[in-house]
Amino acid sequence: MDITQIEQLVVAALEDIKAKDIQVVDTTRLTSLFDRVVIASGDSGRQARSLARNVADKARAAGLEVIGIEGEETGEWVLVDLGAIVVHVMQPAVRSYYNLEELWAAAPARPSRPGASAARAA
Repeated sequence: MDITQIEQLVVAALEDIKAKDIQVVDTTRLTSLFDRVVIASGDSGRQARSLARNVADKARAAGLEVIGIEGEETGEWVLVDLGAIVVHVMQPAVRSYYNLEELWAAAPARPSRPGASAARAA
């Protein structure tokens, strides 16, 4: 699978369980460690864990290696490492506090799909 297909798989897995405010950041020019950072919000620890598990399950089903999952104990911030893509599923307060979008500001964050943020805001 190429990076675009993996990105689409991750976003679809997050949308399956109603993740909010999915942002995809292209980090290829900022780091050689991974190509994308995907950030999404879940309303509760249970939802954040479910979102992360769904991403990992869909990735494995597609033949991808899940390098690791961190943060499932509390569900406040769950990270799924797929190698080329790192997925951060966070509860809104934690996401606001750490503001990963600003951390990666040199690479503009974009909604998972064109017009997705506008559709959610409506």
